Amino acid sequence: MRLIHCTEQRHAAAILEIFNHAILHSTALYDYQPRPPEAMGPWFETKRRNDFPVVGLEDDAGTLLGFASYGTFRAWPAYKYSVEHSIYIHPDCRGMGLGRRLLEALIDEARQREVHVMIGGIDLTNQVSIALHQKLGFSEAGVIREVAFKFGRWLDLAFYQKVLEGPAAPCDG
Repeated sequence: MRLIHCTEQRHAAAILEIFNHAILHSTALYDYQPRPPEAMGPWFETKRRNDFPVVGLEDDAGTLLGFASYGTFRAWPAYKYSVEHSIYIHPDCRGMGLGRRLLEALIDEARQREVHVMIGGIDLTNQVSIALHQKLGFSEAGVIREVAFKFGRWLDLAFYQKVLEGPAAPCDG
């Protein structure tokens, strides 16, 4: 198994498959409808334009087992040192420690890019993800109760954050 930087050409279809499984079968994404293939071009373009990483784990055959990325936390300039991240594992590969490897890689990427705060929005019922974040030094920042409705029930969204070192000289501009 190897850590890689995902590309649109090589990984868009596999990422879309993982996204759509999460949409249809979990509360990892608060979407209702699967994403169409044409959604991947703009998704990757946003990552490229903002220099946001998309890291993945592949097996020896080159199959994508999971991926992680981060993006804009909020769209106002003062939030430029904060990012919201997400991790998705192929359903056949859960429980193998891939989430930890991907989150560790994402934290390394964030440090290199002088991110100050990483934020994860996690469905409160996803105790596996919450435990992973806590093991890697994230702390609970709050819970928004009944913020979404999916699968016939109200969902609570927990926020976890990790404060990193950078940047050494933040600026307002």
